[in-house]
Amino acid sequence: MITNSNIKILYVEDDEITRENGIEYLENYFEHIYESKDGLDALKKFEQINPDIIITDIQMPKIDGLEFIKRVRQKNKEVQIIVLTAYSHKEYLLKAIELQLIKYLMKPIKEYELNSALELCVNNLKNSKTNIIKLNENSIFDKYNHTLFINDELIKLRAKETDLLTLLLNNKDRFVSYEEIENYVWKDFPMTKDALKTLVKYLKQKISKDIISNQNGVGYKINV
Repeated sequence: MITNSNIKILYVEDDEITRENGIEYLENYFEHIYESKDGLDALKKFEQINPDIIITDIQMPKIDGLEFIKRVRQKNKEVQIIVLTAYSHKEYLLKAIELQLIKYLMKPIKEYELNSALELCVNNLKNSKTNIIKLNENSIFDKYNHTLFINDELIKLRAKETDLLTLLLNNKDRFVSYEEIENYVWKDFPMTKDALKTLVKYLKQKISKDIISNQNGVGYKINV
């Protein structure tokens, strides 16, 4: 990861040892790092420093992480937020969509996962991108956390369905060729046209039959 001298990070963690270790890691890449031990103190620091990235635990005293993020989002829609937690309940995943989190990482945190999440945050700050895509009135897809919600219900996607949906969304302004789909979704394995048609059929059944269109001899395109 490239060192980022102008980015401000607020790190919120009630466990002192975990917080110290996290700050020590972040100091390898960022100069401006601020810390809080609970949600109330984090809200004060947020008002004072206006951070670019927030990394927060969920289970904390005074105000939990999700309530803290909710209050932050009422004032700032652009700040990048990463949640570190020991909980993977469906309600938390749904909140992650609602609160536009960049990543929802499970403890114990793997260094490469946090590194990847921070790189996403930095790139988003540079390009002003969002990871939350509204597919239609009832469907929302989080490209970074690979979660699909339809009518507030978490819909399980298979690996190839996730890859295809992500690829189409990343190229939503054009038709994606069969070769591109084969390389991205099937990777090192050959793709047949029948296998692709079946994959598209199952994906349409989960989101909407009108959301993906095909142009013979060209490829597929998503309409959002």
